Amino acid sequence: MTGSTSSVRVVPTIAELREQLAERRAAGASVALVPTMGALHAGHLALVAHARELADVVVVSIFVNPLQFGPGEDLDRYPRTLDADVEALAGPGVEFVFAPTAAEMYPNGAVGTTLTAGRVGSLYEGASRPGHFDGMLTVVGKLLNIVRPDVAVFGQKDAQQVFLVRRMVDDLDVPTSIEVVPTVREADGLALSSRNRFLDPGHRAAALTLIEALRAADAAASDGLAEVLAEGAAAFGDHDDVTLDYLVVVDPETFLPVADDARGPAVVLVAARVGSTRLIDNAAITLG
Repeated sequence: MTGSTSSVRVVPTIAELREQLAERRAAGASVALVPTMGALHAGHLALVAHARELADVVVVSIFVNPLQFGPGEDLDRYPRTLDADVEALAGPGVEFVFAPTAAEMYPNGAVGTTLTAGRVGSLYEGASRPGHFDGMLTVVGKLLNIVRPDVAVFGQKDAQQVFLVRRMVDDLDVPTSIEVVPTVREADGLALSSRNRFLDPGHRAAALTLIEALRAADAAASDGLAEVLAEGAAAFGDHDDVTLDYLVVVDPETFLPVADDARGPAVVLVAARVGSTRLIDNAAITLG
């Protein structure tokens, strides 16, 4: 049954969402999609605000996708706060919250057809979380097919995800424009994440190592790749509660590691475990 909070209509089924959107499109409305896994914060609301500027109707999907969690990952621990999320979306002009169950999205259980993220999907986050990006692309592909949005909005914090989604849309000729919103940060620079709620005060302070590493990498960019990597990694040297997973510099056009003598635009990706919580971040730099 469809529910609502203020002007937000919560839709749990694919058929109902398609029916509702068909009516809005018949009236000439354009549609934007903001895909999320819930546990919304100000970063998500920035995506919603941008979507509202781009389209007449905003659909926010809230679905914790089991396909992108591997064995031993935090699927069961991932926060599920649907009521609070819907309440948070009541003000920003969201018309529909698509909140399906796993059975609605995957009625046959294990899916027989999936999308593959290819070589880039096996690197960085993909190396640490095998299969993650295949699962992500599969659910994003399903959402784009269900909603058929004119535009979909993603956050730059998940830079590798953004690259893969854009490539998928191009490769499969999906008629959806992909818009990217800059990473939203706390005043001290920590990137907003649904996983930040798992950080106790000590680990919250230690989590700033990620942004410190990115700032150090940026400051060294004019000295070339070796210095960027050295200075970025050095930021993790004094923090016992933080374990670096990877720090890598990639070409924004291919998302492959840059050559040793690379010059020009690049992206620094970093991932680390702070206590038991895994965090990621990234920053654009210019190698000199």
